[in-house]
Amino acid sequence: MFLFFRALAFSLCLWLPISWAADSGWLQNPQNDHAQVRISSNQPENGMVRLLLDVKLNDGWKTYWRSPGEGGIAPEIKWQTPIENMHWGWPTPQRFDVSGISTQGYHGDTVFPITVNVPATAQRLQGVLTLSTCSNVCVLSDFPFDLDLTQATPPEFEHAFIRAQGTLPLTEGMVNHVKAGYHSGELRVSAEREEGWQKPEIFFDVPDGADFAKPKIQIDGSRIVATVRVTDGWEGNAPDLHGQKLSMVFSDAGIAQQAILTVDDQLPAPVTPSLALSTAILFALLGGLILNLMPCVLPVLAMKLGSVLQLENRESRVVRRQFMASATGILVSFWALAGVMTALRLSQKAVGWGIQFQSPWFIGLMVVVTALFSANLLGFFSIRLGSNTTTRIATAGGNGNSSHFWQGVFATLLATPCSAPFLGTALAFALAAPMTDLWLVFTALGIGMSLPWLLIAAFPIAAKMLPKPGQWMNRLRIVLGMMMLASSLWLISLLTAHVGTLIAWSLGALLLVVLLILTGIHYGRRQLLIWGAVLLLLSGAALAAGALTAEHWRTPMTDSVQWQPLSEEAISQALGQNKRVFVDVTADWCVTCKANKYNVLLRDDVQKALSEPDVVALRGDWTTPSPAINQFLKQRGAVAVPFNQIYGPSLPSGEVLSPLLDRQTLLKTLSNAKE
Repeated sequence: MFLFFRALAFSLCLWLPISWAADSGWLQNPQNDHAQVRISSNQPENGMVRLLLDVKLNDGWKTYWRSPGEGGIAPEIKWQTPIENMHWGWPTPQRFDVSGISTQGYHGDTVFPITVNVPATAQRLQGVLTLSTCSNVCVLSDFPFDLDLTQATPPEFEHAFIRAQGTLPLTEGMVNHVKAGYHSGELRVSAEREEGWQKPEIFFDVPDGADFAKPKIQIDGSRIVATVRVTDGWEGNAPDLHGQKLSMVFSDAGIAQQAILTVDDQLPAPVTPSLALSTAILFALLGGLILNLMPCVLPVLAMKLGSVLQLENRESRVVRRQFMASATGILVSFWALAGVMTALRLSQKAVGWGIQFQSPWFIGLMVVVTALFSANLLGFFSIRLGSNTTTRIATAGGNGNSSHFWQGVFATLLATPCSAPFLGTALAFALAAPMTDLWLVFTALGIGMSLPWLLIAAFPIAAKMLPKPGQWMNRLRIVLGMMMLASSLWLISLLTAHVGTLIAWSLGALLLVVLLILTGIHYGRRQLLIWGAVLLLLSGAALAAGALTAEHWRTPMTDSVQWQPLSEEAISQALGQNKRVFVDVTADWCVTCKANKYNVLLRDDVQKALSEPDVVALRGDWTTPSPAINQFLKQRGAVAVPFNQIYGPSLPSGEVLSPLLDRQTLLKTLSNAKE
């Protein structure tokens, strides 16, 4: 028994603090041999006492920050001496990820500077430090301490306290433009740092009733965006953080700053996935090449085909020169577009692919050009393009180099209302990249679009495989002219948003009347009546066939979806109600948008899916300039329409769909957006 009490007394000596001293010495709990703590203080100055809490942990063990994260307990002192205004200084923590659980804390040796106010008569400072430490298991240990405030301050204390304060995050000077937005269980924080970022970390003071997952941080030059999934920690329901004050610490390269801000209901713009310049150039080549398959460019390709067919002697030299001239026209046009985009960026104006079609003056010019080309192809007169320094046009269709150069320019202008796969990604990169990269990408776009023309220039023997000119060429010219006329009428329809339906229809009718008069003058009344009768018969036959077979091919001609105006607030509100959101940004001049509409959006199954009670359909119209649409697209790194995105409880950040919509992909993504 004597040995037992002697051993117990010895253990107590190891555990109890050194009494009546300004330095507790190293304290150790007999049940916890992997952690030691030491508390020292200075003498009170005007009632304020400065303390140093030094925590030493064995390898493999950690303790926690003031906000531990998804597990753990923050260190705490229960004071036995009355105190006021305690300020606990927390060094910048680290993040620990174990088995999918993310925590915030410290390992090794950590020193916490603490200040408290004590009564003027206080001579002792007593309390119990509760420390949670974890490795494979977690241990909660108490460390009682008793400091004699009448003792002299330890000689090394002042230097140690200043050094400990140097480990605390700054209050300013590291980051700026900090923003936080929240909706439907997703917190997004953005911050800028002039020096740029290397390996940024963000540590959050998690509000009561909330549980934050590990932040997913994206770097965009001097800007970072952190996305955090928020739940209540139990059933997974997302608490409402709107309007709450949120405290966080930004850390990077050994520097940290504390920030406190109010959570907004509008999410900061996400970081657009960055591309290497080489990848952007490859995408530009592919996007430019695919533009040749878009319906916008087909009338010009038909013109090019017609000009080749008119050559009786298809010498390789002539064919090569003509197609090289057209390719040069395409490339010069893309350089001109790059110049326009550069000027718009320097003047802080909105930039985007096809925005020139928002101008009624540009559309009117294109109407005149297409109408003249149509009249030329129909044989009413010849168009002579170029100047005194160019060669004379060889035929009525225009086979001189100047003519073919302008065909390339015209093809590029007609291609701009079309958006092809890869094109949007390359353009988004170019319009946000340095000016030199912008010009490189637009050059690649021009080369990509001119590749078919360059291939024929490289292998002109392909032109010799086409049929020889003959009487059938006159009929082909009429077909090509009608194709160009259809383009002209389509362009007139785009004026509806600017001048009204009545004026646009009047212009279209006037164009048709003028062409009919020219037909009568050039071909005679007999030919006019014959062609008029043929067109009427063909139109009647097409209408009759359509009516008889409508049940087999028709798709909804009316849109039954209840579209609502597009806005960030509408998205946030819908997500707050656990609804899914389908976003459609379109424009009347966007040919790809029309293809998406009739091939996908008006399909029965898509109409049904978009009309579900938990689906909110939002539409933005970019036919005319719209700062709100510009900002919406810019925040998502988009510069062209169509733009389609799906949000939902399972897709709080939204998923962007391909410019050319696929019905099955749309339906699958919309279904996956559910909880």
